[in-house]
Amino acid sequence: MTENILTDPTSLDTSIRPTWCPGCGNFSIWLGLKQALTKLNLPKEDIILFYDIGCSGNMSDFNKVYAMHCLHGRAIPPAVGAKLANHNLKTIVVIGDGGGYGEGLTHYLNEMRGNHDISIFVHNNHRYSLTTGQMSPTTAKGTKTKSTPSGSIEQELNPMALALSNHATFVARELATAVPQLIQTMVDAINHPGFAVVDILQPCMVFNPEMDAVWYRNNTVRLTDENYQIATKQAAWEQATRTEKLPLGVFWKDDQKLPYHQEDAVLKKGPLVDHSLNVDIAPILEQFK
Repeated sequence: MTENILTDPTSLDTSIRPTWCPGCGNFSIWLGLKQALTKLNLPKEDIILFYDIGCSGNMSDFNKVYAMHCLHGRAIPPAVGAKLANHNLKTIVVIGDGGGYGEGLTHYLNEMRGNHDISIFVHNNHRYSLTTGQMSPTTAKGTKTKSTPSGSIEQELNPMALALSNHATFVARELATAVPQLIQTMVDAINHPGFAVVDILQPCMVFNPEMDAVWYRNNTVRLTDENYQIATKQAAWEQATRTEKLPLGVFWKDDQKLPYHQEDAVLKKGPLVDHSLNVDIAPILEQFK
């Protein structure tokens, strides 16, 4: 019914106000997400969010929408489960670079191989900030943090290159402070029929002050400003591996590959929530009498 359609971002607000640090990029991402959800032209009950642990996961308290607050690095598997059970849900994961690319890296890589129809929004501030600033998988080599006082030894992980290599069908990077572009990319990712990842670069003014808004302005470039056209995986790969600038926008999109639930023989018959299992559990319960 049209009266149930979500149209007002403020209707998503709860009585709990954000506790993020002043200047945190999470504020912009939160604003962008609420705006994106209202542009889907859907009722709330057709949307479900899965939050990871960390600063990004704190958003679970601030959005009045069906959701699950998951274990650290484990937000992607239950999102896949929800989508397999009910194909009609727009299924979104809100996760940080630590949970998504660290503890949850195996889930990130393997679920995209199946092209599960979920959207992953990664808050990437290059730190474990909720635990006060340790290095994360995306921290640049040589960076001094609380856990690497002499400078990190490991090379930073490239989430865009990994996504392209492992068959994600929507790969994008956005900047938290570029809210209009962020909103549109979120909408496009959610509506994409397959595994979508948006790596969202965000300032962390307390534990990564060097990479502030000025730093991002000087070290990013929007793909559309360079007349980039989505054409081949090779072209997308070249953008993902650039080092002089961090490209922003959609690197790759493939709408032709079917999502997992449209290829599985059982799920083709419809969502699991519509299946009649006809299981008699009485014999099982007998042993507990």
